[in-house]
Amino acid sequence: MSGLSRRHLLAGAAGLTAAAGLYGSADLVRSAAGAGQRREQALRIGYLPITDAAPLLIAHSAHLYPAGSVSSAKPVMFRSWSGLAEAFVSRQVDVAHLLMPMAIQLRQVLGANVRVLGWNHTNGSALTVAPDITELEQLIGTQVAIPFWWSIHNIVLQKLLRAHDITPVVRRTASRAKRTVELIVMSPSDMVPALANRSISGYVVADPFNAIAQIKKIGRIHVFLGDVWREHACCVLVTRDDVIAERPHAVQAVTDAVVAAQLRIGTDRPRAAEALTTGSYLPQPLPAVRTALAYPNPPYQFQRPDWSPQLVGFQPYPYPSFTRRLVEEMHETVVDGDRGFLDTLDPARAHSELVDDTFVLNSLAAQGGQQAFGLTGLDRTEQVHLL
Repeated sequence: MSGLSRRHLLAGAAGLTAAAGLYGSADLVRSAAGAGQRREQALRIGYLPITDAAPLLIAHSAHLYPAGSVSSAKPVMFRSWSGLAEAFVSRQVDVAHLLMPMAIQLRQVLGANVRVLGWNHTNGSALTVAPDITELEQLIGTQVAIPFWWSIHNIVLQKLLRAHDITPVVRRTASRAKRTVELIVMSPSDMVPALANRSISGYVVADPFNAIAQIKKIGRIHVFLGDVWREHACCVLVTRDDVIAERPHAVQAVTDAVVAAQLRIGTDRPRAAEALTTGSYLPQPLPAVRTALAYPNPPYQFQRPDWSPQLVGFQPYPYPSFTRRLVEEMHETVVDGDRGFLDTLDPARAHSELVDDTFVLNSLAAQGGQQAFGLTGLDRTEQVHLL
């Protein structure tokens, strides 16, 4: 990479804006602009091996991407959010699913370059804790892992902790006397062994890592995040403004394929789980992926069963109300890294500055309209319920 070293960008596991703090936003922009002079006609896709990536992967498995729009090679798998973000910034990949708060952060730091095309999924994450932990208060004085500072996982976890008069802290040892919990960033694949050896008391992450902990009996799901924030977005489909400008037809083709894949997954989740594992898109065992997509036996009593909080959902429309509420929550969230970009992050303007829903609206129309996904309109009121 030019200007921004891998070492400094990987410091973004503590927030990619930490790199901006070292170099300044202008340097980060120049690095992103000059890093990838290599151009290919076919768009390149990157992903993390979690069920959140299923639409991108099923679109490839089912040959939904039109020839020439996407690289014929399989989507490129990354093991950490910082690694995927680095590849996206440096133009090694053109399309990816990113944590929505991360996408917001990157756009603020990089300027007009990161663009959200639509939602990749809703729900699909949980707080998983050691088997003997039955109350949030038992996390006091311990470490809990999150996948990235700017993630819905960190945001919702902190809201839950504060609702129970527990203070989240970073770079400070947790204290029972002070009712604090130390948050640490960890790659999803490292969370299961860390919980097994009790170096952490719990983690908040996407599936199938919650399902794996339950299947292996090394942890239990304490709460699905969908039981806190109804049908919240976690990962979003992103590309860059230059890709849209140079290859709008390919961007539309990719969006069409992803939306079609979302419908396909919803009609046959067991088949989707099999395609994800037998096709080696996800390295986790089939029982874990199948459980993550269906949760036939919910592991706890839901607070809002009508929300279907245990089910990862697949609908593509990015509600403006969610973006606004998310930005408001980001202002209240503790992270380890530079928070300076929040100074210019206005909840009222964030959606229009970040999201281009032109492509996804075209895709929805091509797939039967809003009703095909059970949508009743393009406006909604965010529903957040703290347990």
